[in-house]
Amino acid sequence: MVKKSRLPLFCVLLILICLCPLTSFAGYLPSGFVYVEDTVPGIQIELRYFSNHNFVGERIEGYTAPRCILTKEAARALKSVQEDLNQFGLGLKIYDAYRPQRAVDHFVRWAKNTGDVRMKGEFYPEVAKEKL
Repeated sequence: MVKKSRLPLFCVLLILICLCPLTSFAGYLPSGFVYVEDTVPGIQIELRYFSNHNFVGERIEGYTAPRCILTKEAARALKSVQEDLNQFGLGLKIYDAYRPQRAVDHFVRWAKNTGDVRMKGEFYPEVAKEKL
């Protein structure tokens, strides 16, 4: 129970939390993780699970922004490779990174729906969906 003297402050905080969109907290990452585009200059990112252009054919649950999250160690390793490739006019492109559990659950539901093969021609033309 909130003490009566703290009730106005509690109510103001509660209202502010309710009014703030969850995306305002999107900058928070657990310790040991980074946004790769902040760590690896010039890297290209095309997170297809945030778009409809993937093997499912729709945005995947759990992807709330087209941000690539990796461990600090992985980002440092990619930065080193990116620097080496830059000497040749080349660079890295990332299609996938940290995957939320909600995304995995979405993939499982999609796989069970064997009638949904709208992206088969592009992403798994040689494999029956039942085998995925």
